[in-house]
Amino acid sequence: MAKSPNILLILADDHGYGDISAHDGPSIQTPNIDRIATEGTRLTQFYANCSVCSPSRASLLTGRYPDRVGVPGVIRTHAENNWGYFCQDAITMPSMLKQKDYRTAIIGKWHLGLEDENHPCKRGFDHFHGFLGDMMDDYYTHLRHNNNYMRHDLETIDPRGHATDLFSDWSVDFIRTHAHTSHPFFLYLAYNAPHTPIQPPDDWVERVMEREPDISPQRAKYVALVEHMDAGIGRVLDALEDTGQLSNTLVIYSSDNGGQIGVGANNGPLRGQKGEMYEGGIRVPTCAMWQGHIPEGHVTDQVGMLMDLYPTVCEVADVPINHEIEGQSILQTLQGEKQDFSDRLLYWLRREGGQQFRGLSQHAIRQGDIKLLHNRPFEPLELYDLSSDPLEATDTSKTNTQKYKEMGQLLQEEIQKAGNVPWQKG
Repeated sequence: MAKSPNILLILADDHGYGDISAHDGPSIQTPNIDRIATEGTRLTQFYANCSVCSPSRASLLTGRYPDRVGVPGVIRTHAENNWGYFCQDAITMPSMLKQKDYRTAIIGKWHLGLEDENHPCKRGFDHFHGFLGDMMDDYYTHLRHNNNYMRHDLETIDPRGHATDLFSDWSVDFIRTHAHTSHPFFLYLAYNAPHTPIQPPDDWVERVMEREPDISPQRAKYVALVEHMDAGIGRVLDALEDTGQLSNTLVIYSSDNGGQIGVGANNGPLRGQKGEMYEGGIRVPTCAMWQGHIPEGHVTDQVGMLMDLYPTVCEVADVPINHEIEGQSILQTLQGEKQDFSDRLLYWLRREGGQQFRGLSQHAIRQGDIKLLHNRPFEPLELYDLSSDPLEATDTSKTNTQKYKEMGQLLQEEIQKAGNVPWQKG
């Protein structure tokens, strides 16, 4: 009996839509991410579930809107600035895959809670080698607020080296270790890059500056951080190939939200950036390859979201889903077939503190090509038709009043559905 396919799910942190060379990103070369795209399917209208980190990760791992699993905002170290608690009854992707004897691992960034009960090894993962917290204050010390959140399973560790290299190396080790076992593996490789601080190794910056003499120093550092991550992804793909596992592995690449423009990121022609509900804040570079199952060089504008990867992976692994989720499998889309999602409703939110939010939320909702967004809680709602206005230049909320009213009602209903899910512990 043939072994079930391995699954490698790679998630970058703040990787903007325009920052892969397959999307003609300026001054950037990402041959390994491009390889996933050219040897498989590239999705041009794929979305993160939020404009920031934790909610998108919660959706990815549960197939649900983030507020349905208690993570409407960023989970942080300090309670006064924490906006989520990962629900204990949320059923995670790795726990589903264990039904089919998958060996499950997360290498890299967790960011779904510091509590004992929300440690990855308590949420379906057999193995954790990475960073529990949100962002690192330094890619070499790996500290956050002087806390050491680096773990090997339940043990606190203090490894030496750039975090991107560590996560790539540990992934290669995991792949080699599982090359000759009878069990398939699920590896969730979650990089911190290219999140701030923009801190690539010096030799990578020098390489970019030499190749791109007209680039700004800030952009050069950002490009170097992305290209350094891309090289790590290349080592991981090479490990799959060298061990004869690539042909039986579904590889998916995506990002948790858009790029942060002020630190050198590029979201292509899209309006907005990380932290915003415009397309640049939530549309992310995404591609998938699986030899013999996903056609090479396929490009699709089918709309999808991170939460859709949960039912997609479950379908690939032949795991039935018998509980409620909002995600929908996009396996047919990846395989080059048509799926009719024309009536599907997509919903985004982010709860946040500070002067711009004060504990309130930003939202967006999309049905077909019509998108209603509320970029800040103290600003008016805006309405766009993405079919005629993909760059969100013309707000039609005052002219298309009927559609504005209809979309507003749909948004209200989605907000109500999450009203009984707590997002603070106790």
